[in-house]
Amino acid sequence: MSFDDIFDASFDRIRSSHAQGLEFFEAFYQRFLISSAEVRWLFRNTDMVAQRSMLKKSFYSLISFYASGSVDDVLHRTAYLHSASQLDIKPHLYDLWLECLIETVSDFDPYFDDDVELAWRLILSPGITYMKFGYNHF
Repeated sequence: MSFDDIFDASFDRIRSSHAQGLEFFEAFYQRFLISSAEVRWLFRNTDMVAQRSMLKKSFYSLISFYASGSVDDVLHRTAYLHSASQLDIKPHLYDLWLECLIETVSDFDPYFDDDVELAWRLILSPGITYMKFGYNHF
């Protein structure tokens, strides 16, 4: 089984057993917010309902970037808004974001193992690299 297939199966399990992933994204944000005082400060005035919606769109854009090798409008706009010239979201926070996401996957996917973890990392890493690169390039 390929890592693409492993990722797809894992994500399908999460979506199908947890209200189309809504609980998953909520749990992720709870974990992300408690992970760092810097993260809490950045989200201090954020409408979290709107933020979760934005997360879902950008999450699918990260997956699309991996699959197509092309940057869609959502990912480009997100990278621009997170750049040093805009919201100034530091590149190290993407690593924290990914770690919190992986921990959340481990809580929600009953078949989570090393292959599932690696699949998620492989699928999301190209888009995260794009976001980090954009920090100083927009």
